[in-house]
Amino acid sequence: MNIIVFGSTGSVGRHIVRQALDEGHRVTAFARNPEQLGMSHELLTTVHGDVLVPATIIPALRGQDVVMCSIGAGRKGGLRSEGTRNIVQAMQAVGVRRLICQTTLGVGESWGNLNLLWKTVMFRGLLRRAFDDHVRQEEIVRSSGLDWTIVRPGAFTDGERTGRYHIGFPGTDRSVELRISRSDVADAMLRMSKDDQFLHADPGLSY
Repeated sequence: MNIIVFGSTGSVGRHIVRQALDEGHRVTAFARNPEQLGMSHELLTTVHGDVLVPATIIPALRGQDVVMCSIGAGRKGGLRSEGTRNIVQAMQAVGVRRLICQTTLGVGESWGNLNLLWKTVMFRGLLRRAFDDHVRQEEIVRSSGLDWTIVRPGAFTDGERTGRYHIGFPGTDRSVELRISRSDVADAMLRMSKDDQFLHADPGLSY
């Protein structure tokens, strides 16, 4: 497959790029500073662009089969939703259909999976702007008319890629650990690119 990764120099995006290359896919890494990726591979193309500048997105999308969106902005709000809007509009213009977008556990019905700490201190306090941005991001993806999947991971860790995790659990499930390694997030997103099991779905992802 031809896969383009938005947020390719981020903590999850790097894993998506590396794992996709290891699987033999052709990968386009889109980033404001692609040199920060620090990778070279015969199947890797790096593109200098900005998700807030629509004109830089369209040329990079031509010929792609799957779009992976893992853009981030720390605690800030706005970048994820606005960048995703631009990606979606570019996909619509070019005719690329498949979008896999990473948001966060806690959006929508997955709010029920969270414990008191995440509900009050984190998402209603320290990370409120980022959380609200993810909510808007999901609204944009859902209304896109594309073949989308939204992935909602728990808190990121630096663990290894295990391929063993819970995915697609109901919002009433309080047994999940609310954490998952960045490498396993990438693993799950790549798995989703190969079938339609979670087409037009928003599975939670956690150990």
